[in-house]
Amino acid sequence: MTLDEYETAAARTVNPKLSEPERLMDAAAGLAEESGEILGLVRKHAYQSHALPLDKLTTELGDALWCLTMTAKCAGLTLDQVAAANVVKLRARYPDGYSDTRSRDRRP
Repeated sequence: MTLDEYETAAARTVNPKLSEPERLMDAAAGLAEESGEILGLVRKHAYQSHALPLDKLTTELGDALWCLTMTAKCAGLTLDQVAAANVVKLRARYPDGYSDTRSRDRRP
């Protein structure tokens, strides 16, 4: 599945009762909420000896992807644009790949 195909499939489930500003807030708030659920699974795995539940992690990552996609869409962006902009930023920040020195000395 491509990012474009995902965007089309995901947009089908947007709440039609919400205005565009409400959709933006709902998606952005949902992204924070889903990120917290992902963090909870990883934290329990890292610090409490829980197995990492890949089925639950996959579900929560999918929910976060939906929220990210809808946040971008409401702002007039595509996932392709978001991904491309991120790669440009990362290449500028780490032109030779990650290094601790570049991480510590980076400028915003």
